[in-house]
Amino acid sequence: MIPPVVSVLLWKVFFSPGETGVVNSLLGLVGFGPLPWLQSPELAMPSLVIVATWSGAGTAILIYLAALTGVSSELYEAAELDGATVWQRVIHITLPQMRGVILVLLLLQIIGAIQVFTEPYVMTDGGPANATVTVLLMIYRYAFLFGNYGVATALSLLLAIVLIIVSAIYLRITRSWSTR
Repeated sequence: MIPPVVSVLLWKVFFSPGETGVVNSLLGLVGFGPLPWLQSPELAMPSLVIVATWSGAGTAILIYLAALTGVSSELYEAAELDGATVWQRVIHITLPQMRGVILVLLLLQIIGAIQVFTEPYVMTDGGPANATVTVLLMIYRYAFLFGNYGVATALSLLLAIVLIIVSAIYLRITRSWSTR
């Protein structure tokens, strides 16, 4: 329920360098750090991955929970009467019943990961040393910083074509998995 820019700014404070950052304070309690999270080319991208994963987790969890409610409780009862363990019920009942939702959500997460913009723009603006430049940030820079709308348009079309191809390949590969 927090706007994306606000949550990214909060994470930027959490990743503050030195001992003042929340993450470095917690690491200091166990004897690590402080680490230059957003100032190091090696740590900046993993930091953005943590933030992007956290921000996308809520939607995914809601979708998974909704899919879980669609799994028939009679299947669990029958498996329990047959002596199935919890893991056997998860593997043989829950996952097959949720397979379609899992596959679609995975595709949406792949597309979302390719189109990350807010986190690198707000947290690092592509730095340090261009370590966190994403495709959308590059398109933004060409269009609005360099004024080269032709290159930005070409990159946008290439991104759309790549996403269409990735989606088509993914759907082709997973078509047989979702109908079992």
